[in-house]
Amino acid sequence: MHERAVTEDGVRSPAGPGHGPPVEANGAESPLAAAERLALLDVAAHAAGLGTFRWDLGTRRLHWDAGLLEAFGHAADTFAGTMAALEARIDPDDLPDLRQALRDAVGVCGAYEAEFRVHRPDGTTRWLVVRGRAVPGPDGTADHVVGVTADTTALRAGDERVHQVLEDMTVGYCWLDADWRFGYVNGEAERIFGVRRGRLLGRVMWELFPGVVGTAFEREYRRVARTGAPAVFDAWYPAPLETWFEVRAVPERGGVAAYFTDVTDRRRALDVAQQARTRSQLVASVAGALVEILDPVAALEAVLPHLVPSVADFAIASVLDEGHGSWQQRLHDVAALHADPAMQPVLEEYRATRVAALTRSSLVAQALAGGRRVLATGVPVAGEVSEGGPAQDALVRLAPHARVVVPLRGRGHVRGLLTLGRGEARGEFTGAELRSLREVMAQIGLALDNAHLHAARRDLAEELQRSLLTELPEPDQLELAARYLPAATAAQIGGDWYDAFLVRDGGTCLVIGDVTGHDLRAAVSMAQIRNVLRGGAHAVVQPPASILSALDWAMHDLAVGAMSTAVLAKVEHPPDLAAQGLRLLRWANAGHLPPLLLHPDGRAELLRRPSDLLLGLRAHTERRDHALVLPPGATVLLYTDGLVERRGERLSAGLERLRVHVEGLAALPLGELCDRLVDDLATGSDDDVALLAVRAHPEGRRRPEGVGSGDTVLTAGHRAPSP
Repeated sequence: MHERAVTEDGVRSPAGPGHGPPVEANGAESPLAAAERLALLDVAAHAAGLGTFRWDLGTRRLHWDAGLLEAFGHAADTFAGTMAALEARIDPDDLPDLRQALRDAVGVCGAYEAEFRVHRPDGTTRWLVVRGRAVPGPDGTADHVVGVTADTTALRAGDERVHQVLEDMTVGYCWLDADWRFGYVNGEAERIFGVRRGRLLGRVMWELFPGVVGTAFEREYRRVARTGAPAVFDAWYPAPLETWFEVRAVPERGGVAAYFTDVTDRRRALDVAQQARTRSQLVASVAGALVEILDPVAALEAVLPHLVPSVADFAIASVLDEGHGSWQQRLHDVAALHADPAMQPVLEEYRATRVAALTRSSLVAQALAGGRRVLATGVPVAGEVSEGGPAQDALVRLAPHARVVVPLRGRGHVRGLLTLGRGEARGEFTGAELRSLREVMAQIGLALDNAHLHAARRDLAEELQRSLLTELPEPDQLELAARYLPAATAAQIGGDWYDAFLVRDGGTCLVIGDVTGHDLRAAVSMAQIRNVLRGGAHAVVQPPASILSALDWAMHDLAVGAMSTAVLAKVEHPPDLAAQGLRLLRWANAGHLPPLLLHPDGRAELLRRPSDLLLGLRAHTERRDHALVLPPGATVLLYTDGLVERRGERLSAGLERLRVHVEGLAALPLGELCDRLVDDLATGSDDDVALLAVRAHPEGRRRPEGVGSGDTVLTAGHRAPSP
């Protein structure tokens, strides 16, 4: 049995208006309350993985935590604690902006934000973002400055990789924001324009290039911005350029991105013009097929119909996994298409057996070794695959006269291959066709890389959520169970979370929440809020409403920048109720769905009580506690909206469906009850589903076998092993 800390007078009164942190007679926050709040902020900062500091403007001393010392490469025993020690390692180009931000904040006792580079003694450079506020003293002027930092080096590295891809492109690229100002111009565009990009960035296009006003450029760009649909067109730009451009305009980041090439020679020569037109149509069709596809295999399957039969008689698409194994272990032929339906089964047989049979001298091996296109025309297929097997038999029946294998590159990585083949009737690949293929392969490679990054981002968001799924505690005579089911649609993976832990007053805390948004940022915000809440609940013994109110302040001061619904509940053991074999459930609701109580007699009740504002909406929110007595055999369910919401249906209908369904499953053990709810109501949900349940067993009796063993299921049908 665990020891429990209880109050002398038993049940605490629910905190309501006027029952917040202690205040002095003049209404000011008491020193004790201020100290508790500062301690909570310190715990929260460490839990969220942030660096924090405080600059005393009177003594000019800097106080840093361990995270910030490490970011700057200082040691705790050698850090001078002065602003000069801070500025000595900041890049000189970034220092003026940081100083100005601090001066402005101190002048008005306001907030500040800056980003800068730190050059560490070990030769490495880190990018840091700092946010904070100048805090006034008794006389109303700034007394000290507080702030938090976050390391953005990895994000900067990602931006630099994207920048390098754009600069390596063989076509001009520029991005115009919503106000038609140049936000990016690559090197090829700079060459075509004949104007240094420094004179373009931040300037309005129509003012810099008045010759485009009223032309196809303006009409098509404005149409893309208005409709969100890509546009491909040829247009003539008058003096001083006097050039025909082939342009592909697409919506991007709230503005319009334009990919353009000089096609003047194509327009002047009919033969060349026809070839270029074919290339443009192929590039546009491939790009259009890839616009909304984020799955690598689906992207390649969508591309093949644009290459067969227009470019080749047959094509095989392959993806290359990352890793350190041999290329044959990492290469997978995932799609194939033949122009002749009668030959499609033969091609499928070749696709299924090819990779394992490829030789070291095959075109595929040469293309992967050199990272470039490999072409073979009018040569026998002997030596391409192992002799005497099904792969060779299928290749002989396909009888390719000309073959080309092209690596699909994206941002410095080979993500896959395309193998194209032609029969003797089609002849060899021409130079114009190979040039067209180069642009098409660049589009496909970039699309594959985007799909890979999207999948990695999705997996990271899901893995982050899974890593934070709590191993349930084992309180006496309380049985806990939890279920988590990712959204059926990968794009909807986001910020659903639950938590359960014991606190030092002997109570058991139960938390369920849903951070706004469905992406990696939502998952990261969920991790921050979850850790700050857990740290705060452990740091101070308070009722749920007080803990959530403190969390509002922490989210505001730490600039978490997200909002979340949540229910925080505590199962308590006040002496007067414990003597009767009863418990007290106390909870606060921050805009979340109501808890569901399953009575011992099998009757289910939605605990509809007034809820408060979402977490993070305001720095100070008056929150209320609610309480009820839990008899032995009672069960409480906390859940997120993926369990009840359905598109086109009122929320009240989903809540009633849940209540009725729970009544029908009331006789089941708690773990089976949770499994049935997830299987019956959540499978195929468009949103994440988190479910946390607690069942009270009689006091003073031996706990039933298996109860309280941490019954957590990560996905429906996949139970985590009991610890």
